[in-house]
Order: sequence, then C-alpha cells, then structure tokens
Amino acid sequence: MKTAGTRFQISEETKWENPAPGIRRQIMGYDGQLMMVKVVFEKGAVGTMHEHYHSQATYVASGKFELDINGEKRILTAGDGYYVAPDEPHGCVCLEAGTLIDTFSPVRADFLGI
Repeated sequence: MKTAGTRFQISEETKWENPAPGIRRQIMGYDGQLMMVKVVFEKGAVGTMHEHYHSQATYVASGKFELDINGEKRILTAGDGYYVAPDEPHGCVCLEAGTLIDTFSPVRADFLGI
C-alpha cells in the first residue's frame, strides 16, 4: 500500500498540530519518500535538540532563528536555509516569530502516527 497525502493542501483546511509550547505545524504534502511541513514558531519557542534518521532540508520563510546543528550555531533569517544529515543532532531557538518549511526524506511516519 502506498503512503501519500492529498494532492492539494489548503492552509485554511489543513489541521494544525502543537508539538511543543509556542510551536505549531501543518503537514503540507507527502508520500513514502518525501514530506513537507510548515512549522510556525512564537518568539522564544525552542525546537529541542533531537536527531532522526531522515535527511532534512529547511527553508526559513520568515523570522529569525538560532540553529544548532551538531554543535555548530548560526543565526538564520528569511531567505536562508539549512541541511541536516541523518542522525545529526539539531535544534533551534526562535529569536523573532517566524515560519520554517521543513522537508524530509523519507516521510516522517512518526508525524503521521503510522
């Protein structure tokens, strides 16, 4: 059986989840090999350090974030992006409210509850 989301994701019609205080996310599209997730942060919200076996590439759509990827810290703002290799520890602190667009390969089955 193939795992896939719907063809179109309309923001107003897509469910929000609250994975941590000051953070909410929408799953914007996926199949078994790829997933895109919109993550909105309030100022001061913390994406705690974690790691997963997925490759991750993220685009900073708005806001300002301090990223920590495997001990290397950088400040990123709108228009920037970053890559996280599989099993690499990473996390962030939101310095100015904003939105990240995460992409994962393969799909984050844990986000889907499967």
